[in-house]
Amino acid sequence: MNYNKSIEMYLETIYILQNNHAHAHVVGIAEHLGITMPSVTKAMDKLKNEGLINKEIYGHITLTEKGKAISEKIYYKHCIVTDFLEKSLGLSPKEASINACRMEHIITDEMLKAVESYVGKSGA
Repeated sequence: MNYNKSIEMYLETIYILQNNHAHAHVVGIAEHLGITMPSVTKAMDKLKNEGLINKEIYGHITLTEKGKAISEKIYYKHCIVTDFLEKSLGLSPKEASINACRMEHIITDEMLKAVESYVGKSGA
């Protein structure tokens, strides 16, 4: 199933925060994405209804198995595209990551395979 860029950004952010802190909170997600807490709260309700996250009353947000599988693929694309931009264009890690964040949501599977081949990695 394909998700829009916004949903993917939320999932990827929760994935990163969960890996660093065992869970995420609305405030951390808002800070990471540079958006308002009410926007995050609304999105979290949608993600919970779609079975992608667990949201506990006291604020801990974690990915479900389904959410984790999707977010791992998104984060993998981000890392591969970042690596590609650094190696092929000589971009700084920060600049490569900023651009990878934009590109990861639109590249095709065929392009991903080509990028993987270029950087010497294969499949997530």
